[in-house]
Amino acid sequence: MTHPPRAVHILAFANVQLLDVAGPLQVFASANVQAAENGLPAPYSPMVIAKAHGNVVSSAGLGLLTHPLPQAASDTLIIAGGRGVHTALKDRPLLQWVRAQATSARRVASVCTGAFLLAEAGVLDGHRVVTHWDSCEQLARCYPALQVDPEPIFINQGALWTSAGVTAGIDLALALVEADLGRDIALAVARDLVVFLKRPGGQSQFSTALSMQHATRSQDSRFADLHAWILDNLASDLSVATLAAQVGMSERSFVRHYRGHTGNTPARAIEQLRVEAARRLLGDSALPIKRIADRCGFGTEETLRRSFLRAVSVTPQAYRERFSAR
Repeated sequence: MTHPPRAVHILAFANVQLLDVAGPLQVFASANVQAAENGLPAPYSPMVIAKAHGNVVSSAGLGLLTHPLPQAASDTLIIAGGRGVHTALKDRPLLQWVRAQATSARRVASVCTGAFLLAEAGVLDGHRVVTHWDSCEQLARCYPALQVDPEPIFINQGALWTSAGVTAGIDLALALVEADLGRDIALAVARDLVVFLKRPGGQSQFSTALSMQHATRSQDSRFADLHAWILDNLASDLSVATLAAQVGMSERSFVRHYRGHTGNTPARAIEQLRVEAARRLLGDSALPIKRIADRCGFGTEETLRRSFLRAVSVTPQAYRERFSAR
């Protein structure tokens, strides 16, 4: 028996983030292409919708041709994010439509700051959610009934899905396709889009290295340069004496200034960088765990294991089984 295509409605508004719309839209369109190549009917009917249907201008200045808000139930309702979301929050009729549509849709999702619109509509109360890392604090402050987790790429809570910023919408859409059509089709879509890795939701939405660079860039360029040097020398001796010499400070002065600028001890920062490097190798390579421990500067497999348990709360082997792309 042939089933009709699932109605996937992506809600846009003025000043929407373009990739929040285009990324998921293309994932579902590519899933239709994959189905056609296998002699199957299109599984999805993706459509960009808006209250002010017609031409909605994104924050990038590109206009989007949209359809009016449907009265029929969505199979999948996706709320995009972007600068314009905070204006959309004040649109009471739009919020009422979102609230009503969310009760009838099979599943509801948000990309980036689209979570604010779902939260304002009361759809996310009591749920663990995520949004763009730079907006997590604001989301938690404005909507205390939510359990905001700033880490993951996306979170699935039953029929509710929320994702981190911008390109994480592609990861979320791939996960939705996988839930509907299976892993093989989702991976085929990822290959079609030249997505390097279909990241599971539990992956961190921002890197330790990037966070450290951001934290030190405007305060002390010596520490930003030091972090870049550390990343190139993870398997080397990274003692306080070595690091202090690298930036031309005494050991005592280095430890004091480093902690003052970064809020972290040198030892803790190095462990975080080494764990992140090990996470990448566990997910993207077939290297034995002992080799990964050596390459990332842990020395022994047991040291890697202890650091992993502290940082990720799972063993390296369990992490690889869950997140390996191979």
